[in-house]
Amino acid sequence: MALKKTPVTGMKDITPAEMELRNYVMDQVRSTYTGFGFTQIETPAVEHIENLTSNQGGENEKLIFKILKRGEKLNLEKAGSEMDLTDSGLRYDLTLPLSRYYANNSNELPSPFKALQMGNVFRADRPQRGRFRQFMQCDIDILGDESNLAEIELILATTTLLKKLSFKDFTVRISDRRILTGMASYCGFEPDQYDNLFIVLDKLDKIGTDGVREELLKAGYSEDSVDKCMSLFKEGDGSVKALKAFCETLGDKLNEGTAESLVNIIETVLSSSDGGFNISFDPVLVRGMGYYTGTIFEITTAGFNSSIAGGGRYDEMIGKFSGQKTPACGFSIGFERIITMLAEQEFKVPTASKKIAFLLDKKLDNASRANIIKEAMALRANGERVLVTAMKKNRKFQKDSLEKEGYTEIKDFYAD
Repeated sequence: MALKKTPVTGMKDITPAEMELRNYVMDQVRSTYTGFGFTQIETPAVEHIENLTSNQGGENEKLIFKILKRGEKLNLEKAGSEMDLTDSGLRYDLTLPLSRYYANNSNELPSPFKALQMGNVFRADRPQRGRFRQFMQCDIDILGDESNLAEIELILATTTLLKKLSFKDFTVRISDRRILTGMASYCGFEPDQYDNLFIVLDKLDKIGTDGVREELLKAGYSEDSVDKCMSLFKEGDGSVKALKAFCETLGDKLNEGTAESLVNIIETVLSSSDGGFNISFDPVLVRGMGYYTGTIFEITTAGFNSSIAGGGRYDEMIGKFSGQKTPACGFSIGFERIITMLAEQEFKVPTASKKIAFLLDKKLDNASRANIIKEAMALRANGERVLVTAMKKNRKFQKDSLEKEGYTEIKDFYAD
């Protein structure tokens, strides 16, 4: 049987040019986030299956790559279900592994703990533009801070990073899961209807109020409740004024302090940054993960039909590992989507050092070649990037290829 030379569906090989771009973005991630006081950690790609299937990951739990038990533990004859065959799986995000990590290591970590993670995650999803089954995630999280300073710092750090990567006029959409539940209660929906209601409301920007109304009525919800809900979205421009008006309408259905906290986050972010982006209250922002408990946010930009960053507060997850309630909030950039957009824009990675190529005639004697390599080593020691390679017969094609790779100085070395 012939071996397959193409990657598994949903995975991809990475070319040198893309790898250079990816490394540049990762360097910007590290330098920006460490400048905000985040420290980098790493967790294993493989997690306990019990953790991955603990009803924390929402729809992602349906997309787990499960790992079979090994050796004597793998007993096909006695297996009554799929879960009898597996004891671990590939992580589908970095938040759940971080929660386990913190519960296990909190005694040795500062409080609050500002964590930076970069690593591949895996989802058996349908591949599409900017979405793969193996993809890099870059997360920042603040654990142990119950104040909204955590949200403010996360938003400022993430927007600073995106601006460094040449993104302009993007929008931070922000809301709170408690506003969603307050709204559902205000409209007369039953608590057991909330989850499905929120899933449908999340489609508002795609199918409009008429489409959402029709879908909710088809699902059997009360027409009075549906119409009351739809009336909430007829006005509002995402401003702080619109946020206050929306929350005033909900009245005592909204947790005390929720609106004030959200207003403070928006106003502080706007006053602390130097602009370059918008921040907008979006009452139907849902976020798909089941673990969000408070503030939620996403970043959208023109030219891409999905968000390029998202996150929120998840105050209950760590406690399920440690037994102690621990406030937590995080923000994740869509690394692969950002790479896709930058590549499509033909973004050029800025380099501080020159890229120099030495093309060596194959007829050069050993002594001459050694002297040339010594010259290259001296330039490398001075911080330059120097490629030493054999000269090809078609030198013009070779030079054109090197120029496309960013080599600005190309030297030919011929035998005497």
